[in-house]
This record gives sequence, structure tokens and C-alpha cells, in this order.
Amino acid sequence: MTTAAMTLADLATSHSGASRVFIRHGLDYCCGGRRPLWDICRERGLDADALIEEIRREDEVAGPSAGWDRQPLPAIVDHIVGYYHARLREEMPQLVAMAARVEERHAEKPLVPAGLAAELTAMHEGVVDHLAKEEQILFPMILAGHGTRAGGPINVMELEHDEHRVHLERVKALTGNMEPPEYACTTWRALYLRLTALEADLMDHIHLENHILFPRALQGA
Repeated sequence: MTTAAMTLADLATSHSGASRVFIRHGLDYCCGGRRPLWDICRERGLDADALIEEIRREDEVAGPSAGWDRQPLPAIVDHIVGYYHARLREEMPQLVAMAARVEERHAEKPLVPAGLAAELTAMHEGVVDHLAKEEQILFPMILAGHGTRAGGPINVMELEHDEHRVHLERVKALTGNMEPPEYACTTWRALYLRLTALEADLMDHIHLENHILFPRALQGA
């Protein structure tokens, strides 16, 4: 039974449409996902029952959950590296280049996202370092069956996930919540669309690690 006492992380894990609803309402289900829905709704002035109904409707559209909480750890790691890590390595440099182009060509415009390329560059550097630590240190420990001894590396990864989330918030502030002005060119609009997709991907990625992979690895499950 789905109730407002469930955490955002539990809802995102058990309902395929929950993450879409949370993103729509600006709710952090990855780094801040361990709080119950009712608590978040009380803080944000939202109707918890209405959000649960919204999740139910999204479930009907999105179909069944991928069920990563029931998949073996090697399958989860393969998915994270093959999908999320690969996409980040491909997408981030392109976003930096697009942001630099928009800033240069539209420097005189009042809503140009000044400083966005620099922020994305800093985020990219942090992400590349983070992925390397996971692939070279943490994930091999988990795959070798030593996840119960990986508390230290996991704590570092979770702290760095918080840093990624801070970068995303700065990106949203620089871009007016990724809403292009009416006079935005095609590149400008495409940049904001891809940044919106990046946010959704990164939140799903962090959620999968923080709330499924890491707890199960620590428990040896």
C-alpha cells in the first residue's frame, strides 16, 4: 500500500512514475530521499494525497518498475557503468561547449546564463573524478563480495553525490530553472532541454546508488 509515510526513496524505488512526479515538483528524491513524503509535503505546502494520486497516474503511463531492488548487484553495477556513466562522459563535454557558445554569442542579452560554462566545467571535472573512484575502487570491492567493508568509500561517494546536487542547483539558478527566454536561439533551447534531461538522469543515477546499491552492498545482500 502506498502511503505518505513512505520515503521519497522508497516511492521512487517501488513506483516507475514517482521520479517523474518528484522532478515535476522539484523534490529531491536522491540525496534527500530518506525523508517521508508527508514531511516534505508539509515543508513545501503540497498535498501528499494529491502527489500519491499523481504517482498512480504516472505509473499507468510509465509501466512497471525496472525492479532494481530485486536485481543482483553485478547487474546493477553493469547498468550504472554502461548507461549512466557512459552518458555522463558523452554528454557533459557537449553541454560545456554549448553553454560557452550561448554565452559568447548572446553576451548582450539580459537573460544569458553568464557563468554557466564555468559551472558545468567544474561539475564535469568533479563527475569524471567521481566515476573513476567508483569504477576503480568501490565497484570492484562490491563485485568481489567485499561490500560489507566498503563503508568508507561509500560515505565518500555519498558526500560527492551531495556536491553534484549542489552543482545542479547552481545550474538551475543560472538558467532560471532551465526555462529559455522567448528570444532564445535553437542552441540555447536545446541546451536547456539537455540540462533538464541531465538532471533527471543524474537524480535517477544517485537514487539507484544511494538507496539500492550501497545499502545492499553494505548488508552483503
